[in-house]
Amino acid sequence: MLDPGQLAALVAVHRHGSFERAAAALNVTPSAVSQRIRALEDHLGTILILRGQPCTATEPALRLVRHAETVALMEREALAELRPAAAPRPTLRIAVTADSLAAWVLPALAAVEGVNFDVVIDDQDHSLDWLRRGDVLGAITAHGAPVQGCDCHPLGTMRYLATASPAYLARWFPEGMTPESVTSAPAMTFNLKDRLQADWVAGILGRRVAFPTHWIGSSQSFVEGALLGLGWGMNPDLLIKDHLAAGRLVELVPGTPLDVRLFWQASRIAPLAAVTAALKGRAAAALRASAEARGSCK
Repeated sequence: MLDPGQLAALVAVHRHGSFERAAAALNVTPSAVSQRIRALEDHLGTILILRGQPCTATEPALRLVRHAETVALMEREALAELRPAAAPRPTLRIAVTADSLAAWVLPALAAVEGVNFDVVIDDQDHSLDWLRRGDVLGAITAHGAPVQGCDCHPLGTMRYLATASPAYLARWFPEGMTPESVTSAPAMTFNLKDRLQADWVAGILGRRVAFPTHWIGSSQSFVEGALLGLGWGMNPDLLIKDHLAAGRLVELVPGTPLDVRLFWQASRIAPLAAVTAALKGRAAAALRASAEARGSCK
């Protein structure tokens, strides 16, 4: 049998990255956390936490973390049926894209009762890595091939538009979109994983070109930066439709959207039915329907 207190210490160290912060979260001393981790490692005969700044979990530890979170969710479901008032609020860690969180995911999470969410933000092309590692129980991703041990649910298509302010367009693209203008006009990029701007430019020009960029890791600031003339960027149409209608933002090349298909992949052993239903319901109302959204994952 695995000791619940030792598992809780393991999960806390993994989540918080240090024995001190884990101790504060558990309301115990760092020494107590260290003793519990050491006892669990001795019991299993393997290293679970690599001490450092931050502390990191080993592969066996990640499997235990996933087990602990799944058990907590299952216990909560059982208690909710037997003694609703006594049911604890487990923490469910999921990975989502920043644009999805800003545009449509939050109302879905708010509709799920009795759960605390630990939301990890990552690019749609990389969020699935968290699920493969066992670091989250579910992920919104651009990958439709089901991960082993997970159920895959098509959500729909998120449309991006290359947009900027009218003044920015007049200054940097007076003769339209050309390789010369692109290489001088400042863009905005979310982070090093963000390929949306580069992919759109390649689709328009037929080849990849380098362009100057601001690094702005916020979906809302992306929109604000475009409104202020800081740069151009790929903004979700869900976030900018009012600005487009009012003429505060315009497309660099009208009628050239970049569509990204999204999927929800979730651990099969975890009781995530309510979360899955909420995400699918909200996605159906917010995202564009796609062939995958009407069918199943590949």
